[in-house]
Amino acid sequence: MAPVRMKDQLAYLIASLNRQLEADLTERLRPGGVPIEQFRILEVLDASEPRPMGEIAAQALIETPTLTKIIDKMTTEGLVYRAPDPHDRRRVLVLTAPAGKALFKRLRGISSAQEKRIAEMLETEKAAELKSLLRELLQ
Repeated sequence: MAPVRMKDQLAYLIASLNRQLEADLTERLRPGGVPIEQFRILEVLDASEPRPMGEIAAQALIETPTLTKIIDKMTTEGLVYRAPDPHDRRRVLVLTAPAGKALFKRLRGISSAQEKRIAEMLETEKAAELKSLLRELLQ
């Protein structure tokens, strides 16, 4: 079997697509002055809060030391705040402040529009199939 050229490797194609989608989302978030990492954190918290730092890091695809710095900045900006975990004093939980909720509400349509564009490009059935295949690979 002949070796597969890099540009034809599945991992390369997935990484390239991810880079393209992130660049597109970053550009669309730019007018709002929100870095993609902050947007992802707000998106994670919108789905369920309060959340411990480790869960946010895993869900938002951000390394824990980097997340700590971003949360510090977001706290200073009044977008999120920290609270002690009532069940485990060693853990700190992160919650969205009213300004963070308002910001996310204003920007949430940006990622929804990106998702819709992808689904339209692939057709809804193919998009659902691709999601299923990617979830399988992630397990």
